[in-house]
Amino acid sequence: MSAALSIVIPTVGRPSLQVLLTSLGLAVRRGGGPVPEILVVDDRPGPAAGLSVPAGVTVLRCGGRGPAAARNVGWRAASGDWIAFLDDDVVVGADWLTGLRHDLEVPTDVAGSQARLVVPLPPDRRPTDWERGTAGLATSSWITADMAYRRDVLEAVGGFEERFPRAFREDADLALRVLDTGHRLVRGERTTTHPVRPAARWASLRQQRGNADDVLMRRRHGRDWRARARAPLGRRPQHLVGTGLAVAALTALVAGRRRTALAAAAGWLAVTAEFAGRRILPGPRDRRELVEMLATSVLIPPAATGHWLAGLWRHRHVRPVRRPRPAAVLVDRDGTLVHDVPYNGDPAQVRPMDGARDALDRLRAAGLPVAVISNQSGVGRGLLTMEQVRAVNARVEELLGPFDGWLVCPHGPDDGCDCRKPAPGLALQAAELLGVEPGRCVVIGDIGADMECAAASGARGILVPTAATRTEEVRAARERARTLGDAVDLILAGAS
Repeated sequence: MSAALSIVIPTVGRPSLQVLLTSLGLAVRRGGGPVPEILVVDDRPGPAAGLSVPAGVTVLRCGGRGPAAARNVGWRAASGDWIAFLDDDVVVGADWLTGLRHDLEVPTDVAGSQARLVVPLPPDRRPTDWERGTAGLATSSWITADMAYRRDVLEAVGGFEERFPRAFREDADLALRVLDTGHRLVRGERTTTHPVRPAARWASLRQQRGNADDVLMRRRHGRDWRARARAPLGRRPQHLVGTGLAVAALTALVAGRRRTALAAAAGWLAVTAEFAGRRILPGPRDRRELVEMLATSVLIPPAATGHWLAGLWRHRHVRPVRRPRPAAVLVDRDGTLVHDVPYNGDPAQVRPMDGARDALDRLRAAGLPVAVISNQSGVGRGLLTMEQVRAVNARVEELLGPFDGWLVCPHGPDDGCDCRKPAPGLALQAAELLGVEPGRCVVIGDIGADMECAAASGARGILVPTAATRTEEVRAARERARTLGDAVDLILAGAS
């Protein structure tokens, strides 16, 4: 990698920082080549004793404004074309720098590279609830425990959003804004160890503050943010139910309605017992763990609900992030533009979907090129000729207006081509034909293969389900719209 590299490490002065810097020094010596710039950002509030760092490491001050602000201070002061963010509680291997350099030899449409995290768990006993939670980092997406970004992309999106006050969701927020620019994020081959740091008492209770950050994510990125960020919902619905039952039991008791109070209390007890059991049974079940799990299983649901409600109020005026204007729209034909007639070679059977002409005209009026990408396996199966396909396409244009490109795959599912959806070939060909980056395209289709094609090509995908769309395809779609017109609304409303 010829571009300069900077490494940014936010810290609150934990002892683990010294372990990281020692391992990083070994990796730098082992890696050879240009020595990367290393910046440690001290985020301790108020006056604090200086940090002990090796020679050549720059220390910056942030003043306790949180990890998002600390990372912004670091990368804005850095000189590298690539910025590698490390948390102060990870440990890099001796070959880490070599691996990072290899991981950053990527195409220009790749804006970031994530390491593969390894979370060691105790070999001689079952892990605790805290240890199992930390182990989940190994499968999380785009976390900045070890994540490198192109500097120019950070500049384009403005860096980290500093309204996220803790190390939670600020990395997902950045990743979604980077993906919205049409760039890709990839997982590299380098590995980094994330030891499980000692858990403070009641740490799981303090973690519930993140429910307010989830509200901020939804305000900024819409209802589908979890699917896009690959962030599971967790137990908040159950916590809302448990808290509601507890409130109902207390309210009924005060009102003298004993039977109602007992019924609500029984429901609360069942929900709480199920939650406690899920946390206790997999763990070591020693006395300290048992006591803390029982206590926090009672306290977490109202704490999570309270922070969520506080987030709803605190972030009520937050406006959504406006996505950059797409460069082109790629639309599936059968089931999306026109009613699906299997292996149709007869132009007389072409029937547009309701509202399709109006939706397409709005895209044209907005100056967005529109191309059609369509699987036509009937050709490969001997059921259609390309002349018939072209005749049907001509009828579609007659009814729906002109398109800027037609990309058709004539192959069957067993032909092994790279153009048949869900492969990315048609989308990539369309982008090349239109002279745009695939990542700046939007693919609209009615089945999972269309969405997989979008994902494989780096494009944004919007599913418009029909009766033929399978339930699992609807669930898997990151974005959905009721009609083609609604999908166009999403595109035009989010374009800046």
